[in-house]
Amino acid sequence: MIALFKIKFNESRWLKVLPLCLLSLGLSACSGGDGDDLDKFMRDAAHDMRPKIKPLPEVKPYLALQYNADGTLVDPFSPRKASNKSTAHQPDLNRPREPMEAYPLESIKYVGMLSKSKLTYALLKTPDNSVQQVKLGNFIGQNFGLITKITDSEIVLKEIVQDELSGDWVERVSNLTLQE
Repeated sequence: MIALFKIKFNESRWLKVLPLCLLSLGLSACSGGDGDDLDKFMRDAAHDMRPKIKPLPEVKPYLALQYNADGTLVDPFSPRKASNKSTAHQPDLNRPREPMEAYPLESIKYVGMLSKSKLTYALLKTPDNSVQQVKLGNFIGQNFGLITKITDSEIVLKEIVQDELSGDWVERVSNLTLQE
């Protein structure tokens, strides 16, 4: 029985050692030599590569221009000239502002008209998508725009703006056309 036990013990030992031997034999077969063509390509690929960098652009020197003070150009840094003379077109700066004067005229859209008895109202859409109702004599826009006429196709305004060169207040006619 002892001899039988020794044979079984030796077989189990061989079963443990055999995979290790096969693994070491396989690894030794893979190593060695100069390698295949893939290894050679990887070594030689870096020798042929050169980075392609564009040269930096030439820096041109800054040339400062002199301001022409002969009076033909308006100095952009000087404040507007305040006119001391009283003109007929000067707006009333002390009157309370109306709600529609908070919006630039370009951002207001004329969307409809209502008539009640003898009054005509225009419906204006503001940039915040609310609809406001105005009538003749109301002010809209940021240039003191007084509504002078309301028709089914347009609103006519009389705006008072300050002239850039002289500083005097001048009238101009603007309109808002119906947006469909």
